[in-house]
Amino acid sequence: MVTTLVVSDEVASNLQLSTLRDIDPGLVLGAGDLPWEYLEWIASSLDCPVVFVPGNHDPEVTSARDRTWSLDQSWSEGPRPQGVIHADQRVVEAAGLRIAGLGGCVKYRSGPHQYTQRQYAGRANRLVRRARRRGPVDVVLTHAPPFGLGDGDDGPHVGIEALHGVLERLEPTWLLHGHIHPFGREMPDRVVGRTTIRNVVPWRVIEITARTGSIETQSA
Repeated sequence: MVTTLVVSDEVASNLQLSTLRDIDPGLVLGAGDLPWEYLEWIASSLDCPVVFVPGNHDPEVTSARDRTWSLDQSWSEGPRPQGVIHADQRVVEAAGLRIAGLGGCVKYRSGPHQYTQRQYAGRANRLVRRARRRGPVDVVLTHAPPFGLGDGDDGPHVGIEALHGVLERLEPTWLLHGHIHPFGREMPDRVVGRTTIRNVVPWRVIEITARTGSIETQSA
């Protein structure tokens, strides 16, 4: 069972260094739209992996493999949070869990990390193929929720239709997302098959056991 801190969208004033150390997570997941220095501060404050997908307000991200040889005779990495694992459209293994990531939101204006529903269908299919080669998935980490399951009715906050197929084909224990700000409202979990869908804005702590149920122990 892995104590997992999940953060998204809002820099939480009640998530201080002392709180991080009290939680003592074995894994941190970031669901997007957070300042990169905030993710880097969390990563530098804890001795555990930090995995993230970008949100629609994040700048363009490159992976650790996208490096260039600079004029000062050293390798230069493209923009991304340092010390953090980029999981968008990838399957990563961290702290004994397998995490499949899908960042961004449904396109409503120009900018990075925004895709049409058709583009998301292609991205989701590629992610599923990669995931099935790796074995069972414990967490699908997204920025936006599935369509009709905790999303909004305005253009910027409509959910991703293709995530329904992802849930049907991968059957993860959790789908964890941000993008939808509670603004004081209670955001109930949704359950689809064996998957619990949870809004994690601004942060949640979940105990996750690989391919089994989990119990939330703390929240913002």
